[in-house]
Amino acid sequence: MQNECGDCVCVLRSSVNMKDCQLEMLGGNHTVVKFKKGDSIIKQGVFSTNVIFLRKGMAKVHISGPSREQIVKLVKAPTYLGLPTTFGDKINQYSVTSVIDSEVCFIDLEVFKRLLGENRDFGSYILMELCKSELEAYRRCASRTQKQMRGNLADVLLEFSEKLFEADQFTLPLSQSDIGNWVDAGRESINRVLSEFIQDGIIQMQGRQVRIVDKKMLKMISQNG
Repeated sequence: MQNECGDCVCVLRSSVNMKDCQLEMLGGNHTVVKFKKGDSIIKQGVFSTNVIFLRKGMAKVHISGPSREQIVKLVKAPTYLGLPTTFGDKINQYSVTSVIDSEVCFIDLEVFKRLLGENRDFGSYILMELCKSELEAYRRCASRTQKQMRGNLADVLLEFSEKLFEADQFTLPLSQSDIGNWVDAGRESINRVLSEFIQDGIIQMQGRQVRIVDKKMLKMISQNG
């Protein structure tokens, strides 16, 4: 019987060779769960006992603050979810919710730690992923706080187009309220700027369907803030 972990993108994308015994260890200590749109994958404040890998789909990472909930970022498969909180604090410091139907692999934490100790290449890969995530968080923070509403919304649309969907036509995975939450703006402000982009011939919209017509101008707005 073939071990499904050998063909899993969780292993393949790391470009790390794993021994058969390591693949067997993974295969015997993981569970794959399917989540519908809107389902909670990780809950803030709950004890973490697993390493979580998003195999398929897309999810939002969000934190409950003193007065409201804040969306931190959107992530798409394949990617790990919650590694910093899993290894750093044991208690989930944020929530993760699927924004489209998704598939997640839960890996036993102790088995994952053992694998990191046995396979240095895999450990280096995980460390590199954590470093990339932290640098991206710094970049996002600086960008969001220093840009005006038009620049921030242009960033969001470009991220949807170039990173999450890799297409100039896509369906918004978030409501306008959620997008506003993401960039620290009200729903009315998001609606107003989207209408401006439509009037300026930068995008076309029908419901949640978006088509970027003038990406050059959208990038210029993003760069100018």
